[in-house]
Amino acid sequence: MKIGIVGATGYGGAELLRLLNHHPEVNKVVLYSSSKQGMHIHESYPHLAEIYDQPLEAIDASKIGKEVDVVFLATPPGVSAEWSEKIAEAGSQVIDLSGDLRLGNRDVYEKWYQRPAAGESIINQAVYGLSEWNRAEIKDAKVISNPGCYPTATLLGLAPLVKEKLIEVDSIIVDAKSGTSGAGRSATPITHFSEMNENFKIYQINKHKHLPEIEQMLQVWDPSIPTITFQPHLVPMVRGIMATIYAKAKKPITEQALRHLYKENYKTEKFVRIRPEGAFPATKEVFGSNYCDIGVTYDERTGRITVVSVIDNVVKGAAGQAIQNMNIMNGLNEEAGLSFSPVYP
Repeated sequence: MKIGIVGATGYGGAELLRLLNHHPEVNKVVLYSSSKQGMHIHESYPHLAEIYDQPLEAIDASKIGKEVDVVFLATPPGVSAEWSEKIAEAGSQVIDLSGDLRLGNRDVYEKWYQRPAAGESIINQAVYGLSEWNRAEIKDAKVISNPGCYPTATLLGLAPLVKEKLIEVDSIIVDAKSGTSGAGRSATPITHFSEMNENFKIYQINKHKHLPEIEQMLQVWDPSIPTITFQPHLVPMVRGIMATIYAKAKKPITEQALRHLYKENYKTEKFVRIRPEGAFPATKEVFGSNYCDIGVTYDERTGRITVVSVIDNVVKGAAGQAIQNMNIMNGLNEEAGLSFSPVYP
């Protein structure tokens, strides 16, 4: 397969290149950039010098769509809205890592993203690429909207409870923490070293753009869910997301029953690992991998279920899940290019 990466100089694009280098069915990758065309990837990422030695190519959507089999759009919001439909029409499969195609309601997108939405045609084509739960739709898709990092951790953690209707629909609280790579490579006052080192921050209170994305998928599983409380925080680390999820059980349940539920739901899933009773995952334990690790418990005093879900935001929360979706779309081994252990310590 021949693969194109648009937006190759961001963290997501660089991680895609690193992972695709190990994919057994990929024989060529072409990198495209609007801001650094003509430069070499090693000028931004010296660690990739041996992987790719060609200059970054200019972006011509129609040309790209004819040149490669699959295009990954690792671009900021607003860019995919302009290019994804043209690339798809030219012939390539499109996997969009930005948020431009995730929300089915264009008005909701414009409210939360504060920019014009993509066209209705391309939004309607896009399948939400939550690999473990939308596999059947992904298999037949030509355009994939890759989930955000927070939604991936949150939805994988909540899915068994929501689909089995075990929790009060108005009781969901998600307390999420992320490393700074989730904000991208451009320095901002909230993420640069002197602001973030030895610090812990709450941000985008009640207005994070991943909130409507999470609610949209939850409401597909259970239309009676109204809204949820979701709040992200930044911690002084580079990679990793921990979503600690709280929800009120409709009736008492044992921890053993909860674990059995999660084990059954994910028993055939390579990349979701359920922790033993009394054990809960840490972000370091999925670092650099495509795994989502989940721990779950029940508090008899409060009747509340707690789920802890961790991922590497750059892999399972972005590039890794995008490649997992590419594999599903093309009938490949779903683990191709992704079957490696986390990096520890």
